Amino acid sequence: MATTAGGNKGGKGEKRQKTIVFLHPDLGIGGAERLVVDAAVGLQKRGCKVVIFTSHCDPGHCFDEARDGTLDVRVRGNTLIPPSILGRFSILCAILRQLHLILSITIFSSELSDISPTGFFVDQLSAGLPLLSLLRPQTPIFFYCHFPDLLLVQNRNSSLFKRLYRIPFDALERWSMGFATSTAVNSGFTKSIVAKTWPSYPAEKLKIVYPCINTSLPAQKEETEPIKWGQSERSIILSINRFERKKNIALAIQAFALLAEETRAKSKLVIAGGYDQRVHENVSYHADLVQLCEKLGLKSATVKTVVSALNSSIENVDVLFLLSVPNALKEILLKSAKLLAYTPKDEHFGIVPLEAMLRGVPVLATDSGGPLETVVEGRTGWLRPGEPGQWKEVMERVVEKMGEDELREMGEQGKRRVRDNFAETEMAKQLEEIFEEMEGAESKAAALLGLGLVVFAVVMGVLGVGVGMWLVRTPVERL
Repeated sequence: MATTAGGNKGGKGEKRQKTIVFLHPDLGIGGAERLVVDAAVGLQKRGCKVVIFTSHCDPGHCFDEARDGTLDVRVRGNTLIPPSILGRFSILCAILRQLHLILSITIFSSELSDISPTGFFVDQLSAGLPLLSLLRPQTPIFFYCHFPDLLLVQNRNSSLFKRLYRIPFDALERWSMGFATSTAVNSGFTKSIVAKTWPSYPAEKLKIVYPCINTSLPAQKEETEPIKWGQSERSIILSINRFERKKNIALAIQAFALLAEETRAKSKLVIAGGYDQRVHENVSYHADLVQLCEKLGLKSATVKTVVSALNSSIENVDVLFLLSVPNALKEILLKSAKLLAYTPKDEHFGIVPLEAMLRGVPVLATDSGGPLETVVEGRTGWLRPGEPGQWKEVMERVVEKMGEDELREMGEQGKRRVRDNFAETEMAKQLEEIFEEMEGAESKAAALLGLGLVVFAVVMGVLGVGVGMWLVRTPVERL
């Protein structure tokens, strides 16, 4: 029998219950958040106590497990620093919010001490690891690197100021990752990118822990009725992604527009995904996609509720945009889809193809990044370059040429692949083994503390002065 969290070890042969504290910037809706939620639920099922601290979690814009009591989610460190300043300085604000969160649960309250964690799970942002290591030197830290942040924000058209502004943050990212007791990435592709980005980072420290999905679908999900619009039955080509330009959703629209008119009449492109009104890119990219539909002669509609999505008045729409769909509607869409169009190029991993394959939906994805490790060409889907003409050919094949038996067989192979390789039990097992390996590891804070504090103080001081001068010199209308 395991002891309670923070308690003493039991008798001989007994195993102390692990208490894992997660630190995540914004527990919204996205691939990183899905991984965090699945990892937390998986560890919880293996007998660990789990607490998630985050700087933001909107009950109306998060996964069910984060709001229905399945997980202990606590919002801290969100009272002083906004997510951005006049739409800028997002990375600086994210770092300061993470530091505020850590200080809120360690210095300004006894919350973390009361929990008595046996390990930390930190992802996305490594800047707070030195402080966390200093304040909790006996608690090992596991850092999950979804992708190097410096590559996520690279833009050749960025101003000289922005490129200079990023230099200290990029250096801080690499340096602060060194404070993790153990580090993992989400795919072999990401591991290769990390090795190229930071050649000096010890490769032996990088483990690969694939994201997973819950393969034990409840009976009600298996029995979900397909969606129907009006009297016609149109083949649904489905895209699920956040409304961000890097997700390249335009590719699916461009390919769909190339279909013959009679083929389009038999199908509908449904674009569902994470949409947050607070995020300027979500709003602007959705507007751009609507304009693209108009330019290509496609009739589109945007809906935000389940009732609106099922309304027969949108039966004849070519492209349907669904903003931030709840899990129930996503299940209906996946049950109804004939093909999943997964458009991002060089995606770090990509959880949506797994969700589709588990439900028997073939996947069309770009031939790069994570999908190369999940989608099997010709067996569970297709891998194609990001060229609309080639995507159009696959869409046409699925809608016009493939019989139900052929599609069903491909769907069954997809289900088997996910259950054999990407089940949530496997990820939870890997994570628990990593936390066991880290037990007793000495903190790096003592050896690096002096240098670390000096470097950190200098970097933040320079950034503070630079930001202040820029704000003073830059007219508000240019911000």
